[in-house]
Amino acid sequence: MSAKQIEESQVDDVAEGGEAAAAERLNLDVQIASPSACERHVTVTVSREDVDRYLDEAYSDMMATASVPGFRIGRAPRKLVENRFKEEIGEKIKGSLLMDSLSQISEDQSFTAISEPELNLDAIEVPSEGPMVFEFDIEVRPEFDLPQWKGLAIERPVREFTDADVDAHLEQMLARYGQLVPHEGAAEAGDFATVNLRTTADGKQLALEEERVLRIRPTLSFLDGKLEGFDKLLAGAKAGDKKTGKIELTQDAPNEELRGKSVEVEFEVLEVKKLKLPELTEEFLQEMGGFDSEEKLREAIKSNLQRQLEYEQQRNSRQQITAELTKKADWDLPPGLLKRQSVRELERAVMELRRAGFPETEIRARQNELRQNSGAATAKALKEHFILERIAEEEKIDAEEGDFEQEIFLMAMQSGESPRRVRAQIEKRGLMDILQNQIVERKVLEKVQSEAKFKDKPYEPGKSTVEAISVAAGGDAQSVPAATEAEEPKKDKA
Repeated sequence: MSAKQIEESQVDDVAEGGEAAAAERLNLDVQIASPSACERHVTVTVSREDVDRYLDEAYSDMMATASVPGFRIGRAPRKLVENRFKEEIGEKIKGSLLMDSLSQISEDQSFTAISEPELNLDAIEVPSEGPMVFEFDIEVRPEFDLPQWKGLAIERPVREFTDADVDAHLEQMLARYGQLVPHEGAAEAGDFATVNLRTTADGKQLALEEERVLRIRPTLSFLDGKLEGFDKLLAGAKAGDKKTGKIELTQDAPNEELRGKSVEVEFEVLEVKKLKLPELTEEFLQEMGGFDSEEKLREAIKSNLQRQLEYEQQRNSRQQITAELTKKADWDLPPGLLKRQSVRELERAVMELRRAGFPETEIRARQNELRQNSGAATAKALKEHFILERIAEEEKIDAEEGDFEQEIFLMAMQSGESPRRVRAQIEKRGLMDILQNQIVERKVLEKVQSEAKFKDKPYEPGKSTVEAISVAAGGDAQSVPAATEAEEPKKDKA
């Protein structure tokens, strides 16, 4: 073993020896400032006595194995060992003091952290004299009085599904397996059109999608806006025709310079197609999911419709419950927190929709809707989460392994994949904590509903009126039209 390897081994021994030091509580002076409801700036002062204690125990543990030139291992004077390993021990002690300080602060302080502390490690030093001081920023759950949640009045959608409902849903399912056949006549609502799609602003091209197949529906949803009346725009169109419309971009559009502004969209129609649905043969029924008969398929569809109704009941109840509970939740949420959480909120919504058995076309439409209003949607979801989390803590509600298995099984059943594969995908993408939050929040809502007063109302299944595409009509930041000589370019935000 080389001298360098021996030294590295000795430093590792110090970390183990530091456990004894960590067992004794630190004498900390903690000062907390609150820039906003969800932010804390924390300044921590670690006493000199604690710094010396950690150093003393670290060097004491090292003495028996210290290798210093000119001395046998473990025989070198303490001063020489301290001089030789001062830098390495200092770094290790800094790490131990930080970890133990943060752990103690977490236990002692009243705030609930919702992110990791932001520490500038390079700026923190273990001083030769005096106390060790460090500071950090951290995002926390806001402090609030829990609103009254028992006895709420809630409207609940209900429906007995009929054969007509099953027929309509079966047609939607068959459409996924249908065949597009060329149509020489004019386009009608429900048809498909192959188009070259181009968006522009001030004559400058922003986005281009060539040979894109679109279903002609009332609304065409982009990532950053909607084109209403898409079915009327393309009604009567034939190959070779060009149709133009306008889209107003949302305030959450990826292209910040064009937020809230209108862009033009042009559709060059290349071909019109009709959808030919497959016949329910024995072979096709097996392909769809191993069904022995059309009757079995229809039973599965009815079960799926019931699950979607349950999702709507939960969503409807959640909206009413959280609207009541968040009436006084007027906290300002940090922009950075909203930006990070917007992706997680989107993932949560998609998992819930997949669990409920919604088709991918509907999921894409809901995704686009969330993206178009990501700031407001995320702020609303976060406030709801904070309140539901508080109720969960007070009622001791948590997710159990069986809950995870059930959620994953339902998602697997909808995707046609094995539960093991679905779980592996969720774990690989780091979404297990989102799934846990989803389970806990659902349990809390069930608890609130168990204490609520319900009034039933008829439920009408939603019809597919939106064609959603993963395209930003305004393009990205690089797609901004160049400023004219009379315009002064805007400066980047700090």
